[in-house]
Amino acid sequence: MLLIARPASDEFAPYYARYIDLVPDDLLGALRENGEETRRLLSSVTDAKADHRYAPGKWSVKEVVGHITDAERIFAYRALRFARNDETMLPGFDENRYVEESGFASRSLSSLIDEFRATRAASIAFFENLDEAAWNRIGTANDVRMSVRALAFAIAGHELHHRKLLVERYGV
Repeated sequence: MLLIARPASDEFAPYYARYIDLVPDDLLGALRENGEETRRLLSSVTDAKADHRYAPGKWSVKEVVGHITDAERIFAYRALRFARNDETMLPGFDENRYVEESGFASRSLSSLIDEFRATRAASIAFFENLDEAAWNRIGTANDVRMSVRALAFAIAGHELHHRKLLVERYGV
């Protein structure tokens, strides 16, 4: 079992600590287990609950699931670029605009869960096969320097952050 060292504080912007700090030391295990736990949690959500917003202007459950998947794709893409020693500065993204343009609200929750599961499987396959040098590479996205391992921890922690919100604010 490959144990990936936690990223040092100089490998990511302070904002990402709120995600990274949520992840246990076994990153790859967390990616596997958290994804399944999130899928199990969401599998019992009714169609009516999937459209629920806990407050006006907030995302629905379906939009949160779509956002988690979008963010994972973007972070994994950044990790791919950085792992391959691509030093091109990458742009940021506006998560609110992505949700607005996504059409998540018109999709079934089960299709969003399937997409999340496929995205997570691709992320795990990618991360499982990186060598030590790739894990330690750093690149720039959205004017923030970040290591490959910090991005992987951010993926896992971002999911945990939103899963907690789904339970606490949405009653999932």
